[in-house]
Amino acid sequence: MTSVEEITKLKEISFELRKSVIKMLTHAKSGHAAGSLGMADIFAALYFKFLNINPKNPYELNRDRLILSNGHICPVLYASMSKKGFFPEEELLTFRQIDSRLQGHPHNTSLPGVENSSGPLGQGISFGVGVAMNAQITNYKYKTFILGSDGELNEGQSWEAIMLAGARKIPGLILIIDKNNIQISGKTQEILDLDPLNEKFESFGWYVLEIDGNNMEEIYLAISKSVTIISKPVVIIANTIPGFGVDFMEYKFEWHGKPPSESEAKLAIESLEKNYKNEKK
Repeated sequence: MTSVEEITKLKEISFELRKSVIKMLTHAKSGHAAGSLGMADIFAALYFKFLNINPKNPYELNRDRLILSNGHICPVLYASMSKKGFFPEEELLTFRQIDSRLQGHPHNTSLPGVENSSGPLGQGISFGVGVAMNAQITNYKYKTFILGSDGELNEGQSWEAIMLAGARKIPGLILIIDKNNIQISGKTQEILDLDPLNEKFESFGWYVLEIDGNNMEEIYLAISKSVTIISKPVVIIANTIPGFGVDFMEYKFEWHGKPPSESEAKLAIESLEKNYKNEKK
């Protein structure tokens, strides 16, 4: 069981991460809002509860690996890493600037703590499966968490990696799918429907958990369970709301790759604060 205090703290962190995302995108006048906001709860849980990582020793061999496949949501990755202590918070406002370590898609040799370069969708799942296979072969004790999106499952390469992981029964591999039902040009169901997604993964030999990806209690329990399963890889299908916490962004695919203006950012922060206060009541 989870403690009320721990869940409350993780919710507070996710609120802070969302505010950082808005500030970063507004300052850069570029970046991806919807997915970054929608995944903040999962990033908060991973970075501040479940990941075995140390900002002071980011290359320790038995550290857990977080592989971000849908690299466009890196604003929430950077916000999490900064809050964890990988780099100073003020560096967040260099996001997408010339010579910044915080590129528009993560680059693993630019910033300690970033495990993979990502941009071309679908490739991160293959990369992460390879990382998890390395642990299986070498008997390292780390867990591999891959974060991906429903839209990138349109890529055939994703399913080749998913098939391989299931066939090899790779332990310590947890794939979290951001099922927010949007992509850059519309709704995923209308572009290339993925459902029934849980049955597809089951048929490929994965253990499947499906949750509300904006409910911290469900996130906590799902990840807690996933790390105990060693007989096969695990997928957590996280049903999230794109733009979560900002009323005028929620569910709208138009905010997939759109930053807020200065006036919109002000309204977004007000919306986040209002919704966070209402949740605490």
